[in-house]
Amino acid sequence: MINEVFMPALSSTMTEGKIVSWVKSVGDKVEKGETVVVVESDKADMDVESFYEGYIAVITVPAGEMVPVGTAIALVAETEAEIATAQQKAAAAPQPAATAAAAQPAPVAAAIAVEAPASSNGARSGRMVASPRARKLAKDLKIDLNTLNGSGPHGRIVAEDVELAAGRTPAPTSAPAVAPAPVPATAPVAARPAPTPAPAPIAPGQQVPLTTFQNAVVRNMLVSLEVPTFHVGYTITTDSLDKLYKQIKSKGVTMTALLAKAVAMTLQKHPLVNASFANQSINYPSAINVAVAVAMDDGGLITPVLQQADQLDIYSLSRTWKDLVERARAKQLQPDEYSTGTIAISNLGMFGVDRFDAILPPGMGAILAIGASRPTVVANKEGMMGVKTQMQVNITCDHRVIYGAHAAAFLKDLASLIETNAPSLTL
Repeated sequence: MINEVFMPALSSTMTEGKIVSWVKSVGDKVEKGETVVVVESDKADMDVESFYEGYIAVITVPAGEMVPVGTAIALVAETEAEIATAQQKAAAAPQPAATAAAAQPAPVAAAIAVEAPASSNGARSGRMVASPRARKLAKDLKIDLNTLNGSGPHGRIVAEDVELAAGRTPAPTSAPAVAPAPVPATAPVAARPAPTPAPAPIAPGQQVPLTTFQNAVVRNMLVSLEVPTFHVGYTITTDSLDKLYKQIKSKGVTMTALLAKAVAMTLQKHPLVNASFANQSINYPSAINVAVAVAMDDGGLITPVLQQADQLDIYSLSRTWKDLVERARAKQLQPDEYSTGTIAISNLGMFGVDRFDAILPPGMGAILAIGASRPTVVANKEGMMGVKTQMQVNITCDHRVIYGAHAAAFLKDLASLIETNAPSLTL
C-alpha cells in the first residue's frame, strides 16, 4: 500500500506551509508516530508525524518550498519492495493527487491512505495487505495470511489477527486495533532548539518575497479591515508602578508582565472588554488570556499568550513570559500558545514611542497600545506645578461589542490600579 503525506493544517489560520527540513530521506524506514518533516506554519516550526509505518519512497516537495495546505508532499510505501512502484507512480502522474487533496477540506493528518478500501480478508486490488510485523509473525507461526480477516485500517491484517489465528491472546494495547482514518495523530512535538539564522543583508533595489510570518500578518490585517473599530486614549501616571518595578526587577519580574497583570486584573471588572464578536453574538471567554505582540527577527509578528494572566502571581507570569518569548523567536510555540488570546497588548514604549494606535487582531474585541513613560510637568488641583512620570495608552475596540463608555470605564479603572494600587499586582 502506498500512502500520501500531506501538508497539514497546523493552525486554524494556516492556508499554506513551508518545508523547513526533511527528517527522513528517500528509502528511510518510518515508524508510526515518528517525525518525518519539519513544517513552518504561519507562526511556528512544527514536527509532523507519520500515521503509518513504512518507507519514504518519494519526496515531492523539497525543503525550502512553500505549498498550500492539503498538497501531497511525499509518498510512503508500506514495504521496501513497493518503493519502486511508488516512484513510478509519482513520475507518471505527480500532480493529480496534490490537486485532489487541495480541493478537500484542509486535513490535519500527516499521512492518509489513498487507495480503495480492502475486502474483509485484507486483499486490495488482488494483493494481500498486512503490516510488516504481521507478516513476520505469520512466517514465524506458519500462518497463511490469505486465510485471515484483517481488523486494521481498511481491512489491513495486523499482528493481533495473526496471534488470534495461532490461538494466542494478543497483548493489550493502549489503542484500538482499528484506527479511525479521519483522525490520525499529527500532534507536533517540541522543535529542535536550533537558533534561527540571521537574515541576509538586503541590497538596495532588491525585491524580497514575504516570509510565511509576514504573509500571515497580511491576511490578518485584511480581515481586520472588515471590523468597525474606534480608539480611546488615556494618560496614566506610572510613578507607583515604576517604584514597584525597581523593587522586584531583580527577582526576574518584567515590565511586560506587570502591564499584562494590570490589564488582566482590570478585565475582571470589565468582562465585555475581554469579549469578542462571533456568529452574530458576543462571545464571553471563560478565561482572561493576554496576548502580547512580539516582533520576529526575520520579519513578521507573533502574539504569545499569557493564559489566565489574572490568576498567576507576578513571578510565575514573568517566568512564563520569558519562556514564551524565547520559544517564539525560535519558532517553537504550539498553536494554543499564540492563538488563544482574548485581549492584546502592543508596547512600543521601549522604543521611545509616545503614542500610537494598534490594529485589532482577528478574533479579539480589543487591543491596548502602550507608549513610553516620560517625565511630564503637571499641575495638581491646587494649581501647583510638579513633575510626574506618565504614559499614554490607546485602546482599539470592536464597536460591535464595546462602546465608548465601556472602553473609557476600563481605562479609568486600569489607571486607578496602576496609580493607586500597584502593589496589588504582586499578590
